[in-house]
Amino acid sequence: MFYAHSTPSPDKSGWQTLEGHLKMVGHLAADRADRFGAAAWGEAAGLLHDVGKYTAPFQRRLDGSPERVDHSTAGAHIAIERYPQLGYLLAYLIAGHHAGLANGRDIGERTPLKNRLEADLPDLDPVWEQEIALPAELVPPPYFEWRRERFHFQVAFLARMVFSCLVDADFIDTERFYAIQEVGRPLARGGGASLEVLRDALNQRLATFQADSDVNRQRGEILSHVRSQTEKRPGRFTLTVPTGGGKTLASLAFALDHAIAHGMDRVIYVIPFTSIVEQNAAVFREALGEHGEAAVLEHHSAFDAGSRHDRLTIDKLRRDSENWDAPIVVTTAVQFFESLFAAKTSRCRKLHNIANSVVILDEAQTMPLPLLRPSVAALDELALNYRTSVVLCTATQPALAETDDPENSFTGGLRDLRELAPEPERLYRQLKRVTVRHIGTLDDEVLRDELLATEQVLCIVNNRRHAQALFESIADQPGVYHLTTSMCAVHRRRVLGEIRETLEAGLPCRVVSTSLIEAGVDVDFPRVLRAEAGLDSIAQAAGRCNREGRRSTSDSEVAIFATGNEDWAPPPELKKFAQVTREVLRHHGDDPLSLAAIEAYFRLLYWQQGSQELDQHALLKLVEDGRLEGIPFETLEHKFRMIENNQRAVIIPYDDVARSALRALAHAEGVGGIARKLQPYTVQVPRQGFAALERVGAIAAVEPDKFGDQFMVLVNEDLYDQWLGLNWSDPTFIRAENLVL
Repeated sequence: MFYAHSTPSPDKSGWQTLEGHLKMVGHLAADRADRFGAAAWGEAAGLLHDVGKYTAPFQRRLDGSPERVDHSTAGAHIAIERYPQLGYLLAYLIAGHHAGLANGRDIGERTPLKNRLEADLPDLDPVWEQEIALPAELVPPPYFEWRRERFHFQVAFLARMVFSCLVDADFIDTERFYAIQEVGRPLARGGGASLEVLRDALNQRLATFQADSDVNRQRGEILSHVRSQTEKRPGRFTLTVPTGGGKTLASLAFALDHAIAHGMDRVIYVIPFTSIVEQNAAVFREALGEHGEAAVLEHHSAFDAGSRHDRLTIDKLRRDSENWDAPIVVTTAVQFFESLFAAKTSRCRKLHNIANSVVILDEAQTMPLPLLRPSVAALDELALNYRTSVVLCTATQPALAETDDPENSFTGGLRDLRELAPEPERLYRQLKRVTVRHIGTLDDEVLRDELLATEQVLCIVNNRRHAQALFESIADQPGVYHLTTSMCAVHRRRVLGEIRETLEAGLPCRVVSTSLIEAGVDVDFPRVLRAEAGLDSIAQAAGRCNREGRRSTSDSEVAIFATGNEDWAPPPELKKFAQVTREVLRHHGDDPLSLAAIEAYFRLLYWQQGSQELDQHALLKLVEDGRLEGIPFETLEHKFRMIENNQRAVIIPYDDVARSALRALAHAEGVGGIARKLQPYTVQVPRQGFAALERVGAIAAVEPDKFGDQFMVLVNEDLYDQWLGLNWSDPTFIRAENLVL
């Protein structure tokens, strides 16, 4: 008898047989891969992944022997022998099902597959062939459409998707075995209301919608028209709706209707910023009534379920996050796209659940330029071969369509894009609520006068130092506020609450902010000043002006200005966007946010960047050059980073909730829940500033013997200001009143 997993039982009566484990993993992986026509691939991977346990050394290890045994590579060898054409692709998955997908040839942290296949392995007991019946053949999924120019990218994508099926199936079966041993039953996973039940709940919520204003009537028209498109065959869609047009609930309604109409499994909402993930997830839960709490899975770094759920529910949410086993998933663009290029088992487990789903890409224009071509290639592949409908949802639609006209085509882009909104050009005219104009170059003194000339005004600038200086110049006036990422999220939320109350009361309200306020923050000013930036950012800024259409267009101004002070010049990456905006304004100055202006902006932006700058690390070329034997899985994972993390988190003991969580670390064993609770109390600090704070003892590690420097807390609280947030430029600062003995 050969075993896969052991228990303390000395007579092995409770041990899991190897045959049983392999067959169950094969079955589960086949079921997952069947979503995209690759059931035989999933079955073969599942049956072969642990074949290396049919050896005497591994069975001795289960009995307590300390010897190390490679139990993964044997199955890779068999895959290559049994399936001469495609088995090599299967070998990557089987060899990497614990450590992660390795490069084919190139050296990385993981041993390349080529080297793994050359290593000496213990002999397999021939009984494996009596217990395991492999699929007779392995063929490409029958309905796949192959593109010659990115064939190996598609091959690598298929491998990663089948890998997802394998590692999820392996984990689920192993978890189930040990859970039954320990608690007598499998752990709760997935479940919840069906998409049909969720649609009915949403319909009940939408039935209460009141078309009591011009804006709300437009929102109702958009919703109705979008829902009428749900029978369209799955594929690639755009939803081009001006800011404030109600696209959040309209896109959810379309996604549920479309998924039900075409037998899809779930809806995945991809959002660029964590703050909007929380906001939209809350909107969805409220819209879905009693089913919302269980149906909507938030998956991002700052998610904290502890305040709403008991321990069993929290544990289930964590398990569901591992493989996105929920009807509605709300996640970040970083989580979504980096997973599509991942190699680690933990990041890849969820991928198979993207297949046969509706993916709503909110604020699609925010995909980073250096990774744009591989990101678009991944979206296109999902729509082309994985039964996924992809919806680019934004007011400023990026020009990502590949057409037969080379002058107006994004090479390698999305073909057959279909618009869901009713006549976007007409919509733009009807929902136009602001006048946009460029008011020239302003030095700080003139900019200050502009702020003081209007009692309710929002000014958005491109860096924190400028925002601070401008705020301090008007801080003696009534109703002045400041928003910056130097504040922790809890602090920013409190300030935003005060801003909304002040605006609603009609009192003076002058806000100086960095671009963070453009990220879906619901505020409504009569005038907005915006430092030069990309046209999409200006459109987002315009969404904070006359948001509800209560004022006339002529009385609602978005004024673009160039910064006169060189100290506040935007960083080089932002200068590119501002430069393209200036070029577009020369031709579309009378209506800079029109659909024609936005399209011209993105075409010009992509053309000026060039194809190399849109794939900065040449990832697509790397895959094609590697061919089958040299797929660079690990290299792709390392190079595809949407955010270069050159910052460190400092925890601000801002209130009693933060201080209580910090105290709890002293007695904590696992810290996942505490870490999530502290996330909204962190400020990201550049490494140089972080080092300066640490050097003078302004920050210190909490429980360093247990957690190292995972939890760095602000010790010198004088460095955190109620108006400005954290100051790391002068880490030795102490308030004068605190020097008094």
